[in-house]
Amino acid sequence: MFTPRDQMMANAGAGFGSRVAVPRAVELPELPCRQVPYWSAARTRIERWFARRDIAPDLAEDIGSARWFRGFSTMLALGAAAVLSWPSFAPLQAAPLTTLDDGARDELRVQGLRPLGYGADNGRHMIATAAVIPLAAAPERPSVELTATLGAGDSFPRMLQRAGLANADITRVLDLVSPQIKPGSLSAGTRFAIRLGARNSPADPRPLEQLSFRPRFDLALDIRRSGGGLALATNAISVDTTPMRIRGIVGGSLYRSARAAGAPPVAVQDYLRAIDQHMAFEEIAPGDEFDLVFSNRRASSGESQAGDLVYAGVIRANKPVLQLLRWGNEGAFYSPQGMAQGAQETQGFLGAPVNGHITSGYGARRHPILGYMRMHAGIDFGAGWGAPIYAATDGRVSFAGWHGGHGNYVRLDHGGGLGTGYGHMSRIAVGSGMTVRRGQVIGYVGSTGLSTGPHLHYEMYRNGQTVNPLSIGAITTRATVDPGQLAAFKAKLAQITAIKANTAIR
Repeated sequence: MFTPRDQMMANAGAGFGSRVAVPRAVELPELPCRQVPYWSAARTRIERWFARRDIAPDLAEDIGSARWFRGFSTMLALGAAAVLSWPSFAPLQAAPLTTLDDGARDELRVQGLRPLGYGADNGRHMIATAAVIPLAAAPERPSVELTATLGAGDSFPRMLQRAGLANADITRVLDLVSPQIKPGSLSAGTRFAIRLGARNSPADPRPLEQLSFRPRFDLALDIRRSGGGLALATNAISVDTTPMRIRGIVGGSLYRSARAAGAPPVAVQDYLRAIDQHMAFEEIAPGDEFDLVFSNRRASSGESQAGDLVYAGVIRANKPVLQLLRWGNEGAFYSPQGMAQGAQETQGFLGAPVNGHITSGYGARRHPILGYMRMHAGIDFGAGWGAPIYAATDGRVSFAGWHGGHGNYVRLDHGGGLGTGYGHMSRIAVGSGMTVRRGQVIGYVGSTGLSTGPHLHYEMYRNGQTVNPLSIGAITTRATVDPGQLAAFKAKLAQITAIKANTAIR
């Protein structure tokens, strides 16, 4: 075969213009060619056509151009083709493995979780057979035992009525209890154990079989049905009263410190009232010591109860700063200095007879209801409904009841021509003729009479005329003390202060 390189060498040897004889090309035999399938060639042409047209561009680029709209049209066409190709035979249901009859289906239903949604139970339930005889009415229990508690503001008869007693039994119980204790004097929180017997008809109340309660710490009452009627059995409980002394260091709060030392709440409150009459609380600093003695009552049945406060003291640097001993029939507190001087301690008025703030002072003002100028013969304390009202100082109740525009009203006579009045009460807690002590609860805040809201109207009288309560200071009365009384007072004080802290003597 004659190659181009041989041709170049021949030309170079012959020189320019020489004639060179070129041999005739040799003819090669034809090789067989493989035929390309039609569908492959067609696919190649289609791919090349789509590559040139770019019908599926990125729609995030060139938004709004012809290229973008071409791609958007492609997306719509493909979506329409997918919708048109949606099969009409879906969904397909698989054939059950086991054919269930009605009985098997009910069995699966009661043992499944779905019945819970309809309020049914799980588990196997047996259908009642002919051996089961339905009852027209279920038999009642032969007796019912329950416990009831007398609430604040409740009454003994109403409590028995709510417990299910018949009116005849309630009347009989009141007749039996009244000679022992007044039903109205039962304190809130008294618990009653009640047992009711079987009744003849569901429409009738159950008869009372037994009623047991403890109206006082030293008395228990038991009412039982005997011989068709109710009979009362009294059980007098012996009570041993011994003084108990609590002493400790004052912390951030005098009340919390005394409670943390083990003093009962009632004793701590009496201690604070006694101290407040003779010493400002601001004078008691952290690090001082509180000292109180109260009568601890212990019943033979094992219960204990805190009684009256006997002694109250404040100690600073191991020296008594204040010593107060309950003395006399009225139960007032006296210090050794006051007894030695032959004078009773100064009995001051409470700063405020209710826990509240002054909303209206003493003097002429426009009445909020009547609408004209009128003398306001007292001061008003804003307080919440039902807040306790305390006696300003020791005295006797000269009036307790409804008093015109004052509503529920209490007036106290403190002697020496002085008196105080308390109006607009929601409820009165004392009666006429009673003797009250300073700080004793005499009623509760309300809005009775000519009142626009719950508050206390507090008045003070001197020789029958109203005066500004803020202008009255302390009341000081003096009386000669018998030498024998003074000696007995000192002996009692020495006995009380000799008690060891947190121990009782017998």
